[in-house]
Amino acid sequence: MAERTVAELERENAYLKLRLAQLETDIVHIQAENGRMMEERERTHARRAARAPSPLGGGQ
Repeated sequence: MAERTVAELERENAYLKLRLAQLETDIVHIQAENGRMMEERERTHARRAARAPSPLGGGQ
């Protein structure tokens, strides 16, 4: 395998830096979405718990 030139290494380094920045942005977006989903889940469970129990749902 031939040695890589400085230009090739610099190009790869620039690409990897760009890719890292993209992935870090993706992580931030995923964390934000996760937070929104957790809040929605909490709201859903709170509404369910606040409802009156069903008269047909109890054990007899």
